[in-house]
Amino acid sequence: MNMLKKEIVDQISSDLSIQKQDVLVAVDTILDTMATALTGGRRVELRGFGSFSTRSRKARQTKNPRTGKIMDIGERKTIHFTMSKSLKDALISGRE
Repeated sequence: MNMLKKEIVDQISSDLSIQKQDVLVAVDTILDTMATALTGGRRVELRGFGSFSTRSRKARQTKNPRTGKIMDIGERKTIHFTMSKSLKDALISGRE
C-alpha cells in the first residue's frame, strides 16, 4: 500500500494540530533541501530512519524486449537508500 505526500501531510497535521498548509510548506521545504543536497553530491542522513546518497551507473548496452534492437544507455546517477539499524529491526520484528 502506497502512502502519498498528501497522506503524510494529513497525518502530521492531525497529530500536531497544525494547519495542513503550514505542514505542506514544511514537507516541501524538507524535500527540496534533500534534493538540492543530493544533486550537489552530498549525502543526506536522517538518524533513526536511514541515509540517501547518489551512485553512478556505468554506461551499458541493453536489448529492447519488444523490437530486439540493441540500445545504448549512457552513464547516469541514481539515488541509493540505506535504512538505519532501528528501522531494519522494526521491519523485521513487524512493529511500527
